[in-house]
Amino acid sequence: MTTSIKVEDLEYELPEWRIATHPVTPRSSAKLLLVESEGFLHKQVCDLPQLLPDNALLVVNETAVLPARFVTQRVGTGGKVEGLFLKQRGEMWEVMLKSNGKLREGIVLVFTNGVELTLVERVGKNWHCSCSTMADEILQQVGLTPIPPYILGARGEEETDELFDRERYQTVFADVKQASSVAAPTAGLHFDEALLAELGACGIERVPVTLHVGAGTFKGIETPTIEEHAMHEESWQVGQSTLDAIQSAKNSGRLVIAVGTTSVRTLESLPPMIDWPEKGGLSGKTRLMITPPYDFKLVDGLVTNFHLPKSTLLTLVAAMIGIERLKLAYAEAIKGQYRFYSYGDAMFFLSQGGKM
Repeated sequence: MTTSIKVEDLEYELPEWRIATHPVTPRSSAKLLLVESEGFLHKQVCDLPQLLPDNALLVVNETAVLPARFVTQRVGTGGKVEGLFLKQRGEMWEVMLKSNGKLREGIVLVFTNGVELTLVERVGKNWHCSCSTMADEILQQVGLTPIPPYILGARGEEETDELFDRERYQTVFADVKQASSVAAPTAGLHFDEALLAELGACGIERVPVTLHVGAGTFKGIETPTIEEHAMHEESWQVGQSTLDAIQSAKNSGRLVIAVGTTSVRTLESLPPMIDWPEKGGLSGKTRLMITPPYDFKLVDGLVTNFHLPKSTLLTLVAAMIGIERLKLAYAEAIKGQYRFYSYGDAMFFLSQGGKM
């Protein structure tokens, strides 16, 4: 039985040079740590067609990343203000802002295309701003790829290619009409067209879900206990064809393998299968935080990246394989010089470290 864990269980020491600042090429050549009950095997993501259980159902998150980072200037002073778009309701944007000068209500920021953003009020660490233009329209023109801050920090003064990041910080199966995420579902970054074709040829069925990833995915647990952590809210939707495929797989004893923690949270946020519709699909919002002990209802296995210390993503992995297996797996990955975080390598396991 999986036991509960403490915040300190989610800490580990990672040499800074193990933070991946760029992805490998091709995508599926990334390392893959296979976690089994007896130990670990060192593979590559391109080995998944031979590693996945026969007739497994693979579930991926097809959300697309919005170029949500932006740079503006203050009207009047010309001072630089950097920002990260979070969400929009009507003409009101919610953003995170960074400036050398003090920010206050009424300040007007201007994008390079002349569109203005007016600071209305501060809400916690974020700002509500008014803008007459839709965010996705502006950001597709002048926005930058929202590469996580720990990658930007590890890159230092190195010049980066925005076009490269725009392509590689996006999954090959992303639905560009659903560009609402401010972070990538990073496990999916390892899949390329060649791997998807081989998985299909091996009889591995792949179905999509959508969970729009928010900036809260990077927020560490800062509360004394895991239970006190305020989980961020994210929107999800699952089409009817995916619901039908999952129901068929579970009824026939086939295993459901999630690609990424966002796919897990989407599936585990679904209502009981008996309440699923016969048409129309399902959608909603979730604040689900998966932490031991947890009884997984739909997910039997997971392909995932190596995550930040003290993160809710680690609690999810611990709920699937146990905290001791998690600690051993991360120690093995560090010893094996795996690359960590969003552009890094991956691991694969079945729930509770079962055999492949």
